[in-house]
Amino acid sequence: MTPDEIAAVRGELEDFAGEVFEPFARNDQRRWGQVYVRGLLTDGKRKSVEPMAARLGGDGNRQALAHFVTTSPWDPSHIRARLAWKMEAVIRPTAVVFDDTGFLKDGDASACVSRQYTGTAGKVTNCQVGVSLHLTSHHASSAVNWRLFLPETWAAGSPKADLNKVARRTACGIPDDIGHV
Repeated sequence: MTPDEIAAVRGELEDFAGEVFEPFARNDQRRWGQVYVRGLLTDGKRKSVEPMAARLGGDGNRQALAHFVTTSPWDPSHIRARLAWKMEAVIRPTAVVFDDTGFLKDGDASACVSRQYTGTAGKVTNCQVGVSLHLTSHHASSAVNWRLFLPETWAAGSPKADLNKVARRTACGIPDDIGHV
């Protein structure tokens, strides 16, 4: 969305974010959650914190957004549940859809990057794979849950485990009890 389009619906976005992020214990978490949602909706190829902060202008405090995304203590399952209930009422789903999307990567610094098949590229390549759950109807759909797929190379107990990738799990914030499925 362009800045003008965001401005036109800003009140509605703030109301939506206020409802979804209501469980947050602190006002600053609710504020930065709302700013983050606006950042995700702005035009631009990259949805990482730094480019989003630049596009948000005066609201784009890169450090505060980075803190919200990476280290602010909140449970995403509660937020996703609130989103699912809100979208269920709006969409009135007739089906649920599971989907995967590949995120092509040049390096291997990001969590769960491995050489694997992705339909995004139509081949085996270096990428992350995100898996999502969508509520759908004839007129609308919404992703209500998602996670990164953990390749066998990232799973400590797998015969295909890559020791360098397994060692990076902690730095990437991947809990020990999450394995390849």
